[in-house]
Amino acid sequence: MGKPTGFLDYERIENGNVPPMERICNFDEFHPKLDEKARREQAARCMNCGVPMCGSAIKLAGMVTGCPLHNFIPEWNDALFQGQFDMAAWRLLKTSSFPEFTGRVCPALCEKACNCGNPSVGEGAVTVHDNELFIIEKAFETGYMKPQIPAVRSGKKVAVVGAGPAGLAVADALNRRGHKVTVYEREDKAGGLLMYGIPNMKLDKSIVDRRIELMKAEGVEFVFNADVGNDTAAYPILNTHDAVALCCGAKKARPLSAAGVDKVATGSAGAEGGIMLAVDFLKRVTKTVVEYKGADNATLAKSLAKDYGIEVEGKDVIVLGGGDTGNDCTGSAIRLGCKSVTQIEMMPCPPVERAANNPWPQWPKVLKTDYGAEESIAKFGHDPRIYETTIKEVYSKDGKVTGIKTVQVGFQVVDGQRKLVEKEGSEKELSADLILIAAGFLGCEDYTANAFGTPLTARNTVESVGEATPDLASPNGYKTSVEKVFTAGDMHRGQSLVVWAIAEGRECARQIDEYLMGYSNM
Repeated sequence: MGKPTGFLDYERIENGNVPPMERICNFDEFHPKLDEKARREQAARCMNCGVPMCGSAIKLAGMVTGCPLHNFIPEWNDALFQGQFDMAAWRLLKTSSFPEFTGRVCPALCEKACNCGNPSVGEGAVTVHDNELFIIEKAFETGYMKPQIPAVRSGKKVAVVGAGPAGLAVADALNRRGHKVTVYEREDKAGGLLMYGIPNMKLDKSIVDRRIELMKAEGVEFVFNADVGNDTAAYPILNTHDAVALCCGAKKARPLSAAGVDKVATGSAGAEGGIMLAVDFLKRVTKTVVEYKGADNATLAKSLAKDYGIEVEGKDVIVLGGGDTGNDCTGSAIRLGCKSVTQIEMMPCPPVERAANNPWPQWPKVLKTDYGAEESIAKFGHDPRIYETTIKEVYSKDGKVTGIKTVQVGFQVVDGQRKLVEKEGSEKELSADLILIAAGFLGCEDYTANAFGTPLTARNTVESVGEATPDLASPNGYKTSVEKVFTAGDMHRGQSLVVWAIAEGRECARQIDEYLMGYSNM
């Protein structure tokens, strides 16, 4: 603990925010970093608690609180405060595979469990999230992040199917252990949702490319445009590798179920008629941003329409879903010049303050206004979110969306079962040119699992059959019922956070290493 009174001497100061009306003019990241002096002062606020809840990842009243990576947060906060940047990076990378990703897109489970953030203390949580990002970016800046090529190779070969955060974590850990790792990815770039699911303003794609180039230099091989289970056969991969890890995500999106949907033209990913899955929309927006790097928003909007048939500029956009993906759609649509954006959420509006049954250090189930909603308020003068509402009917003409009918809904107990019930007289009509479905996911796209013969659970995730472990990420481990096939990430646990995918990937790698070598020192 570098400064015992740090949490009293310094107030919590987060990285900055470019004002909404300024940042919507481009797809750049919009959180200016504090200078080195201010960041070290923020690290001084860490109290090196006797029980550091931030990195404990304990289960409390059915909820996991703290970082699932079990990061040594007090250690690297102390090193950061002391100006020992290499030491800070060393301790951070000991438990965290990709801090440059989590430092940008993680909702900071660690901070919600920070003892300084206890409402009874009232000093404000330590800026763990921003400190982490400073440490890893400093490591890249100073040259600390050099390729770490294993001195000895095991002679074992591992295939990883899927280059999202879980697959990358598996590949990174096993390659460092000395195994030969090949990653098969169906897209043209690695990263999974990091590349094509999270917009550029939250995670610049050069950051993903930088890490992939480092992994290649360390010996990881990537095979792109390889859709395993479709155009790339599964069994040749299984037969030529000593172990296989399935990390394909949970990308089976929940469809829109409403009257009139069948009258809308589907076209390419739904773009032709105006109904699209959010994942398809965000993927094509990111592809456009990457391809036309440096172009202004108007040019990007025109290119998106020309290349993919997705027209946003001057259009009324409806986003179905109030989560992070829906928020990303809102922010993207605003940057592309939409006429209006409305975000429809089936669940009730969260409370402004914690409920009595949601105590610290649980994740606070309270209302937050994320960047997309902030930008809508600034541009259009109102919050885009409408709660306890769903789409009842879609209007169209000649196969193209023209509007929707919404209805308010609520959960009621009917015949002993909790059901979603419409509220009479609550129907409304809204103009719509583009509907983006961000209503969650129904597990993995099962064709890859089927190709390897791995059974699925009732939640449409790959079933693991290992012995029970104390690991909160997966009590049943990561081995499937198919010999030498393992699974991790959203494909295994269902849709979740990037940090959980990385945690699963690291644990899965350890179990694969134990399977291959008979023991593991990972």
